[in-house]
Amino acid sequence: MDWEMVVGLEVHAQLLTDTKIFCGCSTAFGAEPNTQVCPTCLGLPGALPVLNRKAAEFAVMVGLATHCTVAPVSRFARKNYFYPDLPKGYQISQYELPILEKGWLEIEDDEGRPKRIGITRIHLEEDAGKLLHPEAGRGGADHSLVDLNRACVPLMEIVSEPDLRSPREAAQYVRKLREILVYLGVCDGNMNEGSLRVDANVSVRPRGQERFGTRTETKNINSFRFLEQAIAYERERQIEVLEDGGQVVQETRLFDSERGVTASMRSKEEAHDYRYFPDPDLLPVAIDGAWIEAAARALPELPEAKRARFREAYGLPAYDAELLTASRALADYTEAAIAGCGDPKAVSNWVMGPLLRELGKEGAPPVERAPVTSAHLAALIGLIRAGTISSSAAKEVFDAVWATGRRPEEVVAERGLTQITDTSALEAAVDAVIAANPAEVEAYRGGKGKLLGFFVGQVMRQTQGKASPGAVNELVKRKLG
Repeated sequence: MDWEMVVGLEVHAQLLTDTKIFCGCSTAFGAEPNTQVCPTCLGLPGALPVLNRKAAEFAVMVGLATHCTVAPVSRFARKNYFYPDLPKGYQISQYELPILEKGWLEIEDDEGRPKRIGITRIHLEEDAGKLLHPEAGRGGADHSLVDLNRACVPLMEIVSEPDLRSPREAAQYVRKLREILVYLGVCDGNMNEGSLRVDANVSVRPRGQERFGTRTETKNINSFRFLEQAIAYERERQIEVLEDGGQVVQETRLFDSERGVTASMRSKEEAHDYRYFPDPDLLPVAIDGAWIEAAARALPELPEAKRARFREAYGLPAYDAELLTASRALADYTEAAIAGCGDPKAVSNWVMGPLLRELGKEGAPPVERAPVTSAHLAALIGLIRAGTISSSAAKEVFDAVWATGRRPEEVVAERGLTQITDTSALEAAVDAVIAANPAEVEAYRGGKGKLLGFFVGQVMRQTQGKASPGAVNELVKRKLG
């Protein structure tokens, strides 16, 4: 049978607020366990939550960037369940009245055609704590540890429509969503630290059937590669179950990245299992038109628009524009360098080459703290265009500026890298090379034009790379007739 897979994703994004969503505790990652807690996030009797306005502001920005409708009134609810990392015995989330609904993102399907993926809802909620399972002895530890630093950290849950049809589409959708969240500055997108986690709802059905099959939910996937692997495995597992005459069980599963398989975790809960009801300690959130207009004015240029502008305004190829706008900081660096020297393609070549090479090394700083600043790069390109230094010398200058943070002009002067462009100063070197290579001169004059490069190379070596290659080329041609 020809099977079709159906995928819907729930993306949990940790928001970049300084404090938690309902209390004043820090959200900084990596603190000692249980040091960033208070009566509110510990769920102690009598402690009352207060909404962090910044979390709501971030939500409105994301809503505008993903074409969502911003609810004039939204409400927080209690999602009741017991787990050791949930100190209150319930999670404050949103249920019937989420802050955002009915948005979309556009990706490319597996055939390269534009495809719109619907966003059902985006809501705010608090994160749970974290359980640690230490290993002790042969059979493992007989206990677990709980760290509640993450309890009450603000989360945004973004729920897609079941519009995705392949692992590749799913990964592309999450990449695009992550890119927007990072561009907006609302989430750092660090999947390794759990700042962005994905739950994948997967089902299969005979192609052409409208009714959905029974779905499973694979929880807490923390990389694009694992997301594709988990979805692909779950598709094949469900097809095998159905073709063997069995039935897919609706359940929650976990992905084992070492074995590349999903495993059953527990039966899948339904909404009524959580006994949602409005949180009596929190007022409804009212968002008026003025708030939305202010958020729209503060919205930065989004990745798709920036890529299009890089192609149109700077005449850059699509590949360059894609790479240079991979992050907002890299795009800002690139634009500042272009403004400084007026040569978009030269900036593109240097950023995609030497700069990204250095930034990609272990321990390298982020681009906004790179030793070679955008002003340095613009000055370096200016020196090349003015003929002050050669392209080969420019690479030496770049490396020196990266190592020291000094201005390119200072490095050029200190190392004596100024290019020799005076023809009279080059004639002696050219004459010496011609005199030292009579056989090559005869061969060149006999029709072997490719030997021109040999003579130019010899002169460049004799001048220690300081000669202008263009000037040497013209001079050698004239001398050899």
